[in-house]
Amino acid sequence: MSSVAVSGKAPRSLKKGNLGISVFDVRLFLDSAGLGRKVAKFRGKETVFAQGDPAKNVMYIQEGGAKLTVVNKTGKEAVVAILGPGDFLGEGCLAGQSNYLVTAITISPTSVLVIERDEMIRALHEEHEFSDRFIAYMLARNIRVEADLIDQLFNSSEKRLARTLLLLARYGAPGHPHKGLPKVSQEMLAEMIGTTRSRVNFFMNKFRKLGFIQYNGEIQVNDSLLSVVLHE
Repeated sequence: MSSVAVSGKAPRSLKKGNLGISVFDVRLFLDSAGLGRKVAKFRGKETVFAQGDPAKNVMYIQEGGAKLTVVNKTGKEAVVAILGPGDFLGEGCLAGQSNYLVTAITISPTSVLVIERDEMIRALHEEHEFSDRFIAYMLARNIRVEADLIDQLFNSSEKRLARTLLLLARYGAPGHPHKGLPKVSQEMLAEMIGTTRSRVNFFMNKFRKLGFIQYNGEIQVNDSLLSVVLHE
């Protein structure tokens, strides 16, 4: 069961600039509770929201991670994305989505900033730095969705697995990318790339023997794994 932490005197999302003028602080806004937003903490394998629930909030992952799954009418479930720190989820409510189309389940202890829809709209309209960051995020997310589709249509399961591991390890992310993967099972990887667990196990062992990945309490991904994606 999740616990929600709301600070009665949470820091405002403003800081003093060089001239003593208050300016909007995107990082402070996303790291703290305040009017129209609260911090919710979840244990691993907890449901943040379920497919079909009313879509009322946008959420920002501060720590941890979550998988997004969808179930069709016959009951078949598929993992459509794995998100980590710095990612948003539930943003469909901003475009008039009345219900969540996916289920979000944490894959490790996770801290999420829950932003009410009206507060999110206010921040996007009034705080240009924040809206610029959110738009950049959504564009990058759209590019990744397109790349995922191309990956599924044209690449082998080995290439799809290599690309998924690199994405989970935040390869190419600004700052200091995470080389260690979040807790993700081979079954989950198989669902994400559209193959069987046995094929994932085969390729994971192959990648380890070639030095592309390492097992040291968690899966460590080396940059050399990119050669599998680039190889024709």
